[in-house]
Amino acid sequence: MTTINWRIGIEIELLAPPGKSRLDLANAIATLHNGTVRRFFHPQSEPSKVPGTPIFHNLTLGYEVLNERQECIAKCVDDLTLQRDLIRKFPPKAGWYRVISDDERLLRLIQRQADATQSIQTVLEPIGDLFGTLPHLGPGGMMGLNDETGASVAIAAPLPGERERPCELITAALENQHQEHLEQLLGLARSLEFTAPVEGATHIHFDASKLQSADAIANLVQILWTYGDALKQLMGTNPNCRRLGQWPKALIDTISSPDFRSLDWPEAQSRLKQVELTKYCDFNLVNCIRNIPNKNTIEVRILPVWLESQAILDAAALFVAILNRALEPQPLSLEEGTSRDIHTLLEKLPLSPAQRTAWLCKHQ
Repeated sequence: MTTINWRIGIEIELLAPPGKSRLDLANAIATLHNGTVRRFFHPQSEPSKVPGTPIFHNLTLGYEVLNERQECIAKCVDDLTLQRDLIRKFPPKAGWYRVISDDERLLRLIQRQADATQSIQTVLEPIGDLFGTLPHLGPGGMMGLNDETGASVAIAAPLPGERERPCELITAALENQHQEHLEQLLGLARSLEFTAPVEGATHIHFDASKLQSADAIANLVQILWTYGDALKQLMGTNPNCRRLGQWPKALIDTISSPDFRSLDWPEAQSRLKQVELTKYCDFNLVNCIRNIPNKNTIEVRILPVWLESQAILDAAALFVAILNRALEPQPLSLEEGTSRDIHTLLEKLPLSPAQRTAWLCKHQ
């Protein structure tokens, strides 16, 4: 058993077998816990091929599993980066749809005002009430909604073929008994014959509250910038995984400026916000820096899909060691020409001899 003294949340991208969906996994989790399943709208974005509209924003159907005390156990949601396993020419599954808009602000309004349990024919009616218009039937069973000038507000559209099969399994925040909780969820997924998607990844969110100081964040950025490639090699990052990449050099320049470590956290945040960061990179700092509500985390996005809990928690434990090293007051010593391989990093981390040996063996 791997002990992790850190609050974490885990997201594992899975694929339901043909004929099943992410709802099947949500129902299985609910049955195990005598719980219930709540259908909700999960926001997603994807590149657009429409001229002048680079991004389409989506609300897709997700399923939250609640226990008898109405506490969240897990969520099963879509992930639009999972594409290559699906046969798009298959007909849409009855009752499954998404809501699309070119304005993210409108989708946030729809997410708050519309009821995800409603049908595609009626889901946009409350939004039409806000604009004084009615949804109208479009081609292919789509329901469109315009404002009174005819400008498009949103479209509810049937899902492309097999779009119900992708399942990002999101755990509730885990503070203890990490392995017991995670293995229970993955065991159900395996029993239902869920598999790893071609583009799949595992993401781990680490509570960032202890890391919100200029010293800690500078140390962390320095470590991950220096050893990021070695960590990706060690972890076996999926080469088909989308939305990964390095931070801009401007982040390194910012944390390396002579006065950065003397700043208090609000001042450091203000400085960091000037860097054009995105969540779609190897290590996501956006939630920590921008005060994203209820998500003060640092996210590691380079892990492949593992269907066994042990591998995931071993990786989590290694990154906890990196976070603990970042909390040490002294900066990482990096003279010019210092080796950037994984052996050098492991020697610098607060790991037990057994942990260090295990990772060195995996590297070989």
